[in-house]
Amino acid sequence: MKELERNVKSVIRDVPNFPSEGIVFKDITTLLANPNLNAQVLSKFQEKAKDLNPDVVIGIDSRGFLFGNSIASELKIPFVPVRKQGKLPYDTISISYELEYGQSVLEIHKDAIKKGDKVLIHDDLLATGGTAEAASKLVEDLGGVVIGYSFLIHLSFLPGMAKLSNISNNLFAIATY
Repeated sequence: MKELERNVKSVIRDVPNFPSEGIVFKDITTLLANPNLNAQVLSKFQEKAKDLNPDVVIGIDSRGFLFGNSIASELKIPFVPVRKQGKLPYDTISISYELEYGQSVLEIHKDAIKKGDKVLIHDDLLATGGTAEAASKLVEDLGGVVIGYSFLIHLSFLPGMAKLSNISNNLFAIATY
């Protein structure tokens, strides 16, 4: 795993002051452009997800879709997108939450999660934890149970882990900074 982490860190590009002043954006497009490394990352996510035995994988808009759907497909379970406000075409529930650099709203289809579904939440990055925490609340509002989180990147110097402390023992990240 340490070798995979080193390889991922070696290709991720830092973009200063994006999307706003003072933020150093972790650009994963350089990883996606490397098919061998991309496949290794996906394989590791699938392996970790299998251990949790989820009923559903949620991917958070939009970079959480990149690996989330493939994880679900490999496990032969449903994939559910959690999207920014106004992007889903059917009846939704929504939640407002704080971002590192502002505020946003997430939505999920009302019929996406069944009562008692065990849910793995996937996103590209854990920073302050607001987005993953909001997705968790949506799952719980629909009667699902969050059993774990997976991230490509965890910025451990930010408080995201603390917001997800109820499931932090089932929090997996490929690269931690």
